[in-house]
Amino acid sequence: MHAPAHPDRPDRSAPRPAILVLEDGRTFHGEAYGAEGETFGEAVFNTGMTGYQETLTDPSYHRQVVVMTAPHVGNTGINDEDAESGRIWVAGYVVRDPARVPSSWRSRRTLDDELRAQGVVGISGIDTRALTRHLRERGAMRVGISSTGADATAVLARVRESAEMTGSELDGEVSTGEAYVVPALPGPWGSEKRFTVAALDLGIKAMTPHRMAERGIEVHVLPATAALDEIEAVAPDGLFFSNGPGDPAATTHQVELLRGALAAGLPYFGICFGNQLFGRALGFDTYKLTYGHRGINQPVMDRTTTKVEVTAHNHGFAVRWPEGVPLAESVPTPYGRASVSHVCLNDDVVEGLELRDDRGRLKAFSVQYHPEAAAGPHDAGYLFDRFCQLMSEQKEA
Repeated sequence: MHAPAHPDRPDRSAPRPAILVLEDGRTFHGEAYGAEGETFGEAVFNTGMTGYQETLTDPSYHRQVVVMTAPHVGNTGINDEDAESGRIWVAGYVVRDPARVPSSWRSRRTLDDELRAQGVVGISGIDTRALTRHLRERGAMRVGISSTGADATAVLARVRESAEMTGSELDGEVSTGEAYVVPALPGPWGSEKRFTVAALDLGIKAMTPHRMAERGIEVHVLPATAALDEIEAVAPDGLFFSNGPGDPAATTHQVELLRGALAAGLPYFGICFGNQLFGRALGFDTYKLTYGHRGINQPVMDRTTTKVEVTAHNHGFAVRWPEGVPLAESVPTPYGRASVSHVCLNDDVVEGLELRDDRGRLKAFSVQYHPEAAAGPHDAGYLFDRFCQLMSEQKEA
């Protein structure tokens, strides 16, 4: 027999009904998970079997309602070490079967409690397989989750009034307000730093500057609004653009900043959003993928080595290679010749770009995925070493 609920808090043994309503009207009924209330965003799905804490705290998921395709979520709880930023960024969270009791020596609290504490509205107990198949067939779309007792018709009206991801510039909403420095870590080269990098925070994950620091790089993380003279004031050996949310076509300041840096010959490395902005700086278009790549099991070929990597992704937009130009060919740009360095083996989406001078020397490069692998496989960690090599060669030139 259950004890009566504490008068100051809800009885969590009693299911709280919730509904999920997609922009096209399809509705799923389940139970509230996390905070009660309403939330709206873009419905996307993540195929990772693990790493939900890193996903939740990745700023790239700002204004997105994340559907987990893995049926059982929350089994390792929440710890104090694996967060990729200072808060949860997802607009909402959808799981099929939440863990009742976390089981990990690192766990400090349950996922449900963390979602509640941070005011993140979610839903559980729905057929996430059916929802994922619907998004694959119809594409990512706006969605609402409500546990307020509102009917589906009312929620649908609010979904259709909510903002779309296309045309949204969001990097300023997730970027740091003030510059900070991640110092270089000692390594085989000794305790002295090897390079200085200016990193533009468009939604940077904490593991990214850490991976650079492990290689002797002192990372100066700057706000998304930083100007070229602020970059130059750091006296960097290289420039880095991070991952981040939003539509790259709606972002203009950072593209112009990057063009100025490329014209000045500053070595560049970009990941995820930084790849899309690199493409636009070179004169290419970007476009919205039907349902995007999100997960830690995406196969990508490095065309410079023919090596196949399993990689971590979170992107809904991609660079469009010029029509009629084979992926194996390079094209001229105002800054050198650009080529496709990486390609997704599932759908041939451009996953990386290289820029070389007239003598074939590498000047800048980017990838669409997350080589810092938090969470995910470590197949692509060599890209940080490639950045170090690029900066070293530039120093010696």
